[in-house]
Amino acid sequence: MSTLTVPPVLTSPRDDAVQLYRAFKGLGCDTAAVITILAHRDATQRALIRQEYKAMYSDDLLKRLSSELRGKLETAVLLWVHDPAARDAIIVRQAIAVDVVNLRAATEVICSRTPSQIQFFKQIYHSMFGVSLEEDIKQRLTGDIMKLLLAYVSTSRYEGPEVDREMAEKDAKVLFKAGEKKLGTDEKTFIRIFSERSRAQLAAIDFSYHNMYKNSLKKAVKSETSGYFEFGLLTILKCAENPAKYFAKVLHKAMKGMGTDDTTLIQVIVTRTEIDLQYIKAEYHKKYKKSLNDAVHSETSGHYRTFLLSLLGPTTH
Repeated sequence: MSTLTVPPVLTSPRDDAVQLYRAFKGLGCDTAAVITILAHRDATQRALIRQEYKAMYSDDLLKRLSSELRGKLETAVLLWVHDPAARDAIIVRQAIAVDVVNLRAATEVICSRTPSQIQFFKQIYHSMFGVSLEEDIKQRLTGDIMKLLLAYVSTSRYEGPEVDREMAEKDAKVLFKAGEKKLGTDEKTFIRIFSERSRAQLAAIDFSYHNMYKNSLKKAVKSETSGYFEFGLLTILKCAENPAKYFAKVLHKAMKGMGTDDTTLIQVIVTRTEIDLQYIKAEYHKKYKKSLNDAVHSETSGHYRTFLLSLLGPTTH
């Protein structure tokens, strides 16, 4: 469920383009006006505003925003203006091609998306960067995480709610044999099952595993694997069960303790706003007894804070 609040009487994309152009004109930028417009337009509207802006001023709105805004606000707004598939493509490319240290971001995006989201962002990835996502993963990564991400983006999975209980029990047994029961771990088996089974099926496997071995599959993954590979498997598993709960935890972690992990904060809020941010807010409140809006308010400031809070929408509690 989206948290995006769109004004009841909507201006036309052309009017929005004119208002943005005015906000950029003269000395300095009317940042508040930019936020008021862009933080309250959905993906289709944002795309139309970009088209109008280009047609009227022969200028790329993204480039203009980049030269007018600074710092964290610039990062957040630029990511937001893109459509969801392009955003995912940019985050993944940045993480695997430019800044391999942040493999976590690429792993999180890939392992938390549905098969249809992955299909779509693979097409956009290819058209934006001139290389397929699979090629980039193969060339730039190594080891088990490379194999997992490769399998996850190239396997088609069922997206519906039906599960096969018998098969779930079989898979649970196979995973037990491949992990806790043997010395060392058969990573291939984990990769195959985690990349081929639907979300509903994985949740059923987890349930069967727990029933049969009195241990959760999550714990088994934690004790049998490590590093990015472990992180990828856990992301797939947790998002199979409850993506909103998963992202509520990610946000809490990004704001916990001293300092704030703004990269994560921006990526999660911006990429989930039009998907399930309403559910994430509910899970956050349930788990941490504090509204996500309050948490973000206390960790951010200025126009950056205003922008993120606009995306979060009003507090529902």
